Amino acid sequence: MGVVYLASLLVSLGCMLLLDRRFRLFFWRDALSASVVTVVGLVFFLVWDVAGIAGGIFFRGEGAIATGIVLAPEMPLEEPVFLVFLVVCTMILYTGAVRVLGDLRRRRRAERAS
Repeated sequence: MGVVYLASLLVSLGCMLLLDRRFRLFFWRDALSASVVTVVGLVFFLVWDVAGIAGGIFFRGEGAIATGIVLAPEMPLEEPVFLVFLVVCTMILYTGAVRVLGDLRRRRRAERAS
């Protein structure tokens, strides 16, 4: 059984969390809110996946890099890990963009005032 994909997802998630810790964007800014957003996002995307599987749209691909462990029909172990990564990555990008745009706005106001 391969674990390359799962390991890659976990390493990528770890890197995103390191960025989060460094800049205090999501979990290190408000752990409770971040946890709620992550769980709600995960549930939303899992329901989306189940609907896609039930509709015959989503299928589990075979690959040597995947573990081969299936949690449900057409739902590999890696899928929920990917969905958590997707939610965390999106929120870190969003909160980072909000911070950068806020800083730019403050600088422009300061330049106009001086």
